[in-house]
Amino acid sequence: MEKVQLKPFFHRGKECIGIFFETSLTLNALLKQKAGACWSQTRKCWYVPLSREDYNKVWFALRGKAEFEEQELRQYLEEKKKKKAAVPLIPDPGPVAEKWRTEIKPAPVYPGQVNAVNAGVLPALKQELVLRGYSASTIKTYFNEVRMFLVTIGEHPAVTFTTQRLRDYLQYCFEVRKLSENTLHSRINALKFYYEQVLKREKFFWDIPRPQKPLQLPKLLNEEELSRLFNALQNRKHKAMLFTAYSAGLRVSEIVSLEIADLDAQRLQIHVRNAKGKKDRYVNLSPVLLDILREYINTVKPSPKVYLFESEQTGEAYPTRTVQQIFTNAKRKAGIRKEVGIHSLRHSFATHLLDKGTDIRYIKELLGHFNIKTTERYLHVSKKQLVNIVSPFDDLWKKNSVDW
Repeated sequence: MEKVQLKPFFHRGKECIGIFFETSLTLNALLKQKAGACWSQTRKCWYVPLSREDYNKVWFALRGKAEFEEQELRQYLEEKKKKKAAVPLIPDPGPVAEKWRTEIKPAPVYPGQVNAVNAGVLPALKQELVLRGYSASTIKTYFNEVRMFLVTIGEHPAVTFTTQRLRDYLQYCFEVRKLSENTLHSRINALKFYYEQVLKREKFFWDIPRPQKPLQLPKLLNEEELSRLFNALQNRKHKAMLFTAYSAGLRVSEIVSLEIADLDAQRLQIHVRNAKGKKDRYVNLSPVLLDILREYINTVKPSPKVYLFESEQTGEAYPTRTVQQIFTNAKRKAGIRKEVGIHSLRHSFATHLLDKGTDIRYIKELLGHFNIKTTERYLHVSKKQLVNIVSPFDDLWKKNSVDW
């Protein structure tokens, strides 16, 4: 790893940070393209203006590629601090025992802007997430959580934060901002990724405890409520959506992503592609649901061409928010007062299968819930037996309590 010295000097009457190192084409390109540095022919070095923002640009441009020596720069800034000539570029984090609210005056909850001193944080975070192949949902979550952190700390550089400072910040989030345990977990995960994967701080979150999540049982609907829910719908496309969700135990994101080609009528299977965790799986396609979907495809106008459920306006897949609203409207019309969302159909599917005596190993296989260890543990379960599982939707249909 290259050694880079940061030194203060004046260039054309302005304070600058000189960047000195042995010849390196890689560092030259990074400084020019990512940090906006200029070359000084007289000093034989790259330089940027003496400011927090430009310092951070240099740091992010060379992170992982260079080791910084900043003694002269720090000494210069300390002398300026004593003279009260300017705010230091690299502030002393201060005693770790200082409390968050006295050390930093938090910005308003949603001021909307990240201070320029932290301008490089979010681009670097997003780039690392994209290159590691994280899902769009995870990228969005981590991006938003780190952004809220940056908004709160205002003009204080995130790169200077110690573990104790982060502990104080998380305590502040819990006590003052009243964030839930689940939200705190998301924020900790996002900050952990930033400090350990982007900034390469080894085991930076080792001694930061996580709040205990509340144990919440899955919310579901009984058969009588399901009948009322389905019968409250008049639109056949909407009905087919909810039938599919319950019959196969699908997530709402999986429903809208289904393509007609994913239905295997011969093997009575549905191919769920690129589901949560970027995993493919097969689930049962009940004969009853197959007949319903065939009639739906042949009668609905305009007929779907690629996706099983296509928007009439755009011809693309339905937005997940629209399907959630369809469920909410049907629930309200059916007079169901339980605080449940469309995911309750997936919970109901699993619970009703379990009630009917289906082995829990097969249910985990159908839901795609298992991690690698669980997958290895149940490798002896034959997938051929999955096609013999009768969907609970079929039993509901046979009772003639649902119309089509």
